[in-house]
Amino acid sequence: MPIFPRFVPNIMTRRIEILVFPDAQLLDATGPAQVFASANEFSRGAAKEPLYEIALVAEEVEVTCNSGITLRCRSLAESAVAIDTAIVAGGRGVNIACTRPALVEWVRNRAGHVRRMASVCSGAFLLAEAGLLDGRRAVTHWHRCDEFTGRYPQVRLERDPIFLRDGSIWTSAGVTAGIDLALAMVEEDHGRALALAVARELVVFLKRSGGQSQYSAPLKLQAADDRFSDLHAWISANLVQPLTLETLADKAGMSRRSFARHYRQRTGRTPAEAVEVIRLERAQGLLETGASVSSAARKCGFGSPETMRRVFLRRLGVGPKDWQERFRS
Repeated sequence: MPIFPRFVPNIMTRRIEILVFPDAQLLDATGPAQVFASANEFSRGAAKEPLYEIALVAEEVEVTCNSGITLRCRSLAESAVAIDTAIVAGGRGVNIACTRPALVEWVRNRAGHVRRMASVCSGAFLLAEAGLLDGRRAVTHWHRCDEFTGRYPQVRLERDPIFLRDGSIWTSAGVTAGIDLALAMVEEDHGRALALAVARELVVFLKRSGGQSQYSAPLKLQAADDRFSDLHAWISANLVQPLTLETLADKAGMSRRSFARHYRQRTGRTPAEAVEVIRLERAQGLLETGASVSSAARKCGFGSPETMRRVFLRRLGVGPKDWQERFRS
């Protein structure tokens, strides 16, 4: 069994409650729970008390998730009086959960008594139903963004991030993003070293930041329409070429004007923007695996490190070197 470093906690035990309901997504609950449990493992022997006390709560003592696995939970009435963090799971049962007054009231009440209130995946629907996201930035699973904005137009929904924090409210994207959110919470509570150690133990090779996209640039571009999927694949394979509008239109077999119009209608981006985000994503991957800034700029077709730096700052808010220092594996 591997030997891991031990970490001395800087506070007393933090109590975490994770709300589940029938047909919840299992990993939305167990993913974050395992992050906190692994953090406890690293502090064992260095502290008298665990860093975290974790409990699942629900209306009923037993809840069957959409995987068919049944979880044993505390009832809402038995949930801890004083807790540090409350997390709401998501899943296909969330729409029915939003109609359950006891669940909505629990979320609303808990938000007024915890340091952090959070959701995983479509758990954001319950937070919004309780009125906690009005006027706030939030994120949910990419597949349910249109549904969410239709139901809760007062929420400032963002479609890309892995997770977002707006004050004391945290929201995260689909399923495994709950692990990223929990790792960020561990980092906030006990520092980067512990969070990275937990990530390594869970074989999460790179701890993703909240600013990273939920899914790859080419996949995102063709999510709404796959007419240009072959073109996206060709772009990805030819990033070092001068990918002008004329070149792309010719590759797509269309006139320049027709291509520009149809491409934007179907992907929501201009061709130039699409090339830029694909280049950016490739550069991120190269930097994360140890490439130099100049090498990444050259291999991704940016022309110069300075051009790439400006794109990083504009789209990610950090420069290439800062990105590499944070995410290099």
